[in-house]
Amino acid sequence: MPNTTLRLRRLGQRTRTRGALCLLLAAGAALAFPTVRPAAAADATVTIDAPMPPPAWAVMERELLRANARACQEYFDRYFDERGYLLCVERWGGDDGPDDAIENVNDWPLLHALGAPDAIRNLYRRAWEGHLRQFTAAKTQEVEFARDGMYYKEFPVMFDWLHNGEGLTVFNLQGLSDPYDPLFPQRVRRFAGFYLNEDPGADNYDPEHKIIRSLFNGSRGPLLRKATGLDWAGDAIEVEGRFRPGHGESSYAQMLEHFKDYNDIVGDHPQNLLATSLAFNAYLLEHEAKYRDWLLEYVDAWRQRAAANGGILPSNIGLNGKIGGECGGRWYGGVYGWGFSVFDPAANKMANRNTTRLAITGFGNALLLTGDQQYVDVWRRQIEAVNSHAKEIDGRVMYPRMHGDQGWYAYEPAPYAEGALAVYYWSMDPADRARVKNSAWLDYLDGRDPDYPVRALQRDFATIRSKAAGQRADTTTPDTRLADDPMKFNPATVETLINLMLGGMHPAHQGSPLHCRLRYFDPVRRRPGMPEDIAALVEKLAADTTVLTLVNVNQSEPRTVVVQGGAYGEHQFASVEIPGRKASDDKTPATMSINDSHFTVRLAPGAGEQLILRGKRYANAPTIWAPWER
Repeated sequence: MPNTTLRLRRLGQRTRTRGALCLLLAAGAALAFPTVRPAAAADATVTIDAPMPPPAWAVMERELLRANARACQEYFDRYFDERGYLLCVERWGGDDGPDDAIENVNDWPLLHALGAPDAIRNLYRRAWEGHLRQFTAAKTQEVEFARDGMYYKEFPVMFDWLHNGEGLTVFNLQGLSDPYDPLFPQRVRRFAGFYLNEDPGADNYDPEHKIIRSLFNGSRGPLLRKATGLDWAGDAIEVEGRFRPGHGESSYAQMLEHFKDYNDIVGDHPQNLLATSLAFNAYLLEHEAKYRDWLLEYVDAWRQRAAANGGILPSNIGLNGKIGGECGGRWYGGVYGWGFSVFDPAANKMANRNTTRLAITGFGNALLLTGDQQYVDVWRRQIEAVNSHAKEIDGRVMYPRMHGDQGWYAYEPAPYAEGALAVYYWSMDPADRARVKNSAWLDYLDGRDPDYPVRALQRDFATIRSKAAGQRADTTTPDTRLADDPMKFNPATVETLINLMLGGMHPAHQGSPLHCRLRYFDPVRRRPGMPEDIAALVEKLAADTTVLTLVNVNQSEPRTVVVQGGAYGEHQFASVEIPGRKASDDKTPATMSINDSHFTVRLAPGAGEQLILRGKRYANAPTIWAPWER
C-alpha cells in the first residue's frame, strides 16, 4: 500500500508585514504597508507520499500555463508600447472606447492567479497603468462630458455599466493576483466612493430611493438628460477604407444611426448592479462595514423591486423611486430594457438588446458577503417567471426573451435560462442543475464524461495556437487600428483551467468577482497561484463536498501548496479525507479535522492523491489577503 500520511501541525504565532510580501512586485521596490497582520495560529498540513505517475491532464495543465505566458508576452510586445499604451486610435464610445482598450488584457490577472509566471502580472499591470494615463489624456471634441478627458480620477467620466464593467474587468480581478500593489487599495476605495457619495463631484447614488440615478454614471456623476447618438458613438471618425468597426458599421453615419434610439437613460437600470463589485472589492481589504452595508442596501432594493414586479427585475426605476418612473410607468422601458429593440444598420434588421442579465453579478456579490440563498432565489424566480409566459407557436412550445407594449415577444424554442449556471453553482440544488443545458464541464462533474479534462485542455492549446497565428498575420498599424481590434487575438485562455483546477466559473468580462470552490497559494514564493509543478483536478462538487486530486509532476523535488476554500476564503473546510485508504500507522488518521478556510499540502517528488474535502460554503467573511496574512 502506498505510504500516504496526514498530519496536523501547529504553527507558532508569528507576524509579517505586507512590505515583505511586496517582494512579489516586479519592480522590486520596497513598498511597505502600515498594517501588520498575524499569520494563522494553526495550520493543518497534509503530507502526501504516494507515487502517482503524472496523468495527462496534469502535464497538460502545467504546459498550458507556460503556453499562455509565452503567447501573452508576444502579444503584448506587438500591441503595447513601453509605457503600457495600447497602439491604436483612441476613441470614446459604445462601439470602440476606453473599455475595449484594457479588455485586450482580459483574463491576465486570472492567468497569474492560477500560477502563471510573475511576468504576466508585470505586463498587465503595465497595461493598466498605461491605460489610465492614456485615456485620462485622451479627450473628445464633440462629446461634452469627455472633453477634459475620457477618464477622470482614473475612472470613466460617465457611461453605462455594460461598458464600465467591461473596462473594469482587469482591475476588479487584480486583487486575486496582485493585492500588494500600493495603488490598488487607494483605487478600490476611491472607485467605491463614487457610489457611496463620498465624492462631491459624483452624486451617482440616491440613498433615499436607493437608486443609481442614471444609466450613464461615473467619476463625474450621472447624466440626467436624454442621451444622444453622439454621446454613445463618440466623435466623428473616418471609417471607410481605414477601419473595420467590430459592430460592422461601414461609416460614421451608421455608427450614429446604431445609437440614435439609445435615449432613455435617466433613472436606475439593473445593469447598474455591476457597480456593487467596487464595494465588494473595497470590503475585501479591511472588512469596513460601510461597503457591505451599501452593497446589501442596493441589492436588497432591487430584490424588493423584483418581488413587486411579479418576480422580474424591472428595467427602469424613476428618480422618484417608482418602477418605470422615467418611462411612463412601463416596467420594461428604457435603454437596454426588456422592451429595448432597435434597428441595427450594419445588419439591416431589428435587434433585441436587453442587458438586465448583467444584474446577476450584484446578487452574487451579496451571496459572497452573506451566504444568504435568498439572493439566489431572486434569479431563480426570474427564470421561472419569464418561462411561465411560454406559449405554443406552430405546434411548438416557445419561450420569450423580451416584453414591450404588446406583451411578451422574441420567442425561442429553448427556455429562458440567463444565469442558470450561476444559480446552480451557488445553490448546488439538483433542481437548478436541470435548467443548465449543454455543459460538458457539469457533465464531467456528474460523472458522465470522464474524458472531458484532456479534451478541453487540448482544445485550449489549439485556441492559443490560432490566436498567436492571427496576431502574426494581422496587417493593421496603430493608425488603422481601433481599440478592440487586437482583442480577438488575446491569447489568455483560462476558462478550462478555472473549471478544472479551481472548480469555478469563469467570471465573464463584466467586472465580476471570481466564484470558485478552491484557490491555491505558493507558501515558498509567497504569492497567489499554484506552485510550480503541481497540478489540480476538481472531480466532483456537491453542496458540502469537493473531490480534488493533487499531483506533483516533478519527480525529483517536493512541492508545497496552500489550498483555500473559495476565491476569497469564503468557504470553510471541516475535514479532509483520503478515500479508501488507511493511515500508514495507528497514530495518523485517514481523515483529519481542518476547521479553517485553508490547509497546507506537502507533496513528495512524483506524489499525488485524491482528497475528499468536506465543509460549509459561504461561512466566512471574504478577504483578498493570502492565508498567511490573516
